[in-house]
Amino acid sequence: MPYQFSSLTPNLIVADVERSMAFYRDLLGFTVEQTVPDAPPLVFAIVRSGPVEVYLNAPGPAVEEYPAFKDRPIGGTLTLFIRLTGIRAAYDALRARVNVVMPLEKKWYGVTEFACTDPDGYVITFAEQEP
Repeated sequence: MPYQFSSLTPNLIVADVERSMAFYRDLLGFTVEQTVPDAPPLVFAIVRSGPVEVYLNAPGPAVEEYPAFKDRPIGGTLTLFIRLTGIRAAYDALRARVNVVMPLEKKWYGVTEFACTDPDGYVITFAEQEP
């Protein structure tokens, strides 16, 4: 193959960039790396936790860049699948603060997972391969 992929960053269309940024920062522990503009009202933000990076986009500018988004609902059927260590501690810390849509459980394929939704309905699944 003449090319190689090097990373994947979800670019989420969100109803309110500041609200989504606060969710990822204040509840999930991400840091804010960049906002556009520098002060509210924001149209874009990058949040990061270690190697995991998420882009947050306001609908207007996103539709300008990608006209196919015009009539699509925010949230959709996308699932962010984030591997971590310390799944049980993460679940204990988050379960009362987020909307859990899949409780902590060990799956038949050997991975322990739980899932919650962000403010726009995107499902975030946290997973750990436990011994």
